[in-house]
Amino acid sequence: MANPPVCKVMDYGKYKFEAQQRAKESRKKATNIVVKEMKYRPKIGGGDFDTKTRKVEQFLGEGHKVKITIMFRGREMQHPELGRKILDRVAEMVADVGRVEIFPKQDGRNMTMVLGPDKKAQAAAIKKAQTAAAEAEAEAAGGTPEGVEPEVTLNSDLLIESGIEAEIDNEIEIDNEIDADTVQPEAAEASTLEEATKE
Repeated sequence: MANPPVCKVMDYGKYKFEAQQRAKESRKKATNIVVKEMKYRPKIGGGDFDTKTRKVEQFLGEGHKVKITIMFRGREMQHPELGRKILDRVAEMVADVGRVEIFPKQDGRNMTMVLGPDKKAQAAAIKKAQTAAAEAEAEAAGGTPEGVEPEVTLNSDLLIESGIEAEIDNEIEIDNEIDADTVQPEAAEASTLEEATKE
């Protein structure tokens, strides 16, 4: 610190304006996470379920959290397991883009669950899709993708022509003879035991 202290005369209005601009910039960079809500019913049809679940998947892909609500009416309150089954199916179907943050719980007439985006699962799903696309492309080109062994299929006509089938038959006959040799001594031992017990 200087002695005597030095001060700078400044324009306070300009200072205040610059502070506001810096705050505005930092707010722009911050991610704004919105909690979206999707409502299901215990007796939801297959088509409606698929449509709503695709929408949930889209919200998670955009980085939003999703609150899933199962609305019960009347006697449906007696069967909360139906709502739980639907929530489990939704969580299973969106496992590649999101994960369960708040597990299902009953809240009056509604059962709720909160899903959040899962960056690791999304990256793994993208990588898996890319490898599948590369394999399909290589398959279409007629080759095999790198690191994948080509399948070998044996044609029986070629085996007959080359004489390999005859060699295989010879090996099978030799195996049968060996089995017969091992069975005969056991049979002989059994017959001697029977004779000894009779005497």
